[in-house]
Amino acid sequence: MKRTLFSGALAIFFLISCSTVPLTGRRQLSLIPDSQINSLSFQNYQQVLNESRVVTGTEDARLVKSVGEKIAYAVEKYMAEKGLSDEIKGFRWEFTLIQEDVVNAWCMPGGKVAFYTGIMPICQNEEGVAVVMSHEIAHAIAEHGSERMSQQLAAQMGGTALSVALQSKPEATRRLANTAFGLGAQYGVLLPFGRTQESEADELGLYFMAMAGYNPEAAVPFWQRMAQQGGGQRPPEFLSTHPAPETRIRDIKQIIPKTRKYQGRYVR
Repeated sequence: MKRTLFSGALAIFFLISCSTVPLTGRRQLSLIPDSQINSLSFQNYQQVLNESRVVTGTEDARLVKSVGEKIAYAVEKYMAEKGLSDEIKGFRWEFTLIQEDVVNAWCMPGGKVAFYTGIMPICQNEEGVAVVMSHEIAHAIAEHGSERMSQQLAAQMGGTALSVALQSKPEATRRLANTAFGLGAQYGVLLPFGRTQESEADELGLYFMAMAGYNPEAAVPFWQRMAQQGGGQRPPEFLSTHPAPETRIRDIKQIIPKTRKYQGRYVR
């Protein structure tokens, strides 16, 4: 009887600790206030920048920043139109290019995006950058980092509040955060989100591309180029939790018609 009551109470706790992802409507676990997860994210992002070679003043660096600002503007306008501005009020957008020859990009909670120079040749052009950028911004808007951190706090620390965990186990909690935000022990090593989150970022990213005036159909050749990386050996970490390339591209092609109603609606 006690176990049944406990299980019921736990189910209710997780039910009221859920939020909803914009556009897809998926319910997700959300145990951490935005202000706390964003503060931790901003600290970790700055640490990455301090320990990396940040590229500035180049055409690629300017392109990453420009595309990021265009898509962020479109997303902000969409969220405002839907009465969801409070969900991103703590965001501080930042778009950085890091000198490292790895095929990688990521986004921490609160809009902190990093590209690595190794992914730029695969992007090829502005629309290729927009494919990656919109996918990464989608992770932030869908709060995938916060969701994964919530899951890990629940699994490894019994649902301990983030503020308490940081006080009692600061180093362990920060390592947990890096994993939740997609960073490995060495920066530049991507620990991908789960397949549900990655596929959701693919879908949201296509909508965001369209909103900002980019052509979502550019996602198909981009992911084809990504799939060719590695010469048939281990794929880039960027792809490691996704479906097979042909499955992914098929799914993208099915979503593209749904993006048309958003095309160019929030061009900066």
